[in-house]
Amino acid sequence: MISSMKTAAVMAAIMIGTSVLASAAKPTRMLADTRQQQRIEPLIPLQFGTWRAVPVTGGIVNPQVEDFVNKVYSETVSKIYENDRGERVILSIAYGKNQGDDFQVHKPEVCYPAQGFEVRSNQKGQLQTASGSIPVRRLETVLGRQRFEPVTYWTTLGDFAVASGIDKKMLDIRYAMDGLVADGLLFRVSSIDRDSPRAFALHEQFARDLLAHVGAGERRRLAGLAQ
Repeated sequence: MISSMKTAAVMAAIMIGTSVLASAAKPTRMLADTRQQQRIEPLIPLQFGTWRAVPVTGGIVNPQVEDFVNKVYSETVSKIYENDRGERVILSIAYGKNQGDDFQVHKPEVCYPAQGFEVRSNQKGQLQTASGSIPVRRLETVLGRQRFEPVTYWTTLGDFAVASGIDKKMLDIRYAMDGLVADGLLFRVSSIDRDSPRAFALHEQFARDLLAHVGAGERRRLAGLAQ
């Protein structure tokens, strides 16, 4: 009962905020244009800890519709990394300068099935790092009963990680009140593995190692981490 009342109160606050914004001037200043480094790829190291980027010989299976990607995203980054044990992960980052209602990152639970994948599970979680916790989603996907690809991903809006649609809407209002249109990204790590718990643990280790290697500004940009 209390939980339902809290949810109703939040939704009411969002409706009021949306109404206020609708009556005010629509924000046109892009948060992305205020950033010293606008592109994402230069922020991603090619080598860190026990990981190094390896050449992509066969191409990365990227379950996105090309026309949609070109329309919505300002930049995409796709790399394969291997650690000193020979374990590999696929890193895919989709960045959009405009994360308004019409231009939002396309979540894997939507775009994977659109490309023929079956999503067998979709669970909320927290990815623990030395700089804080990131709200994530963990998916078990399979293509043609042969390609088992567990996926861990998170999304950001501006400089914050987004845990839910309500969180995003509240952040939208916050940025709009400052006259800003927020940017955002989807940070996805996956691997080809029938053992999902092992894969999710590998994803977490990879993300922790990468975020520990980059600076505080990059951690905020990539994962919404304040430290």
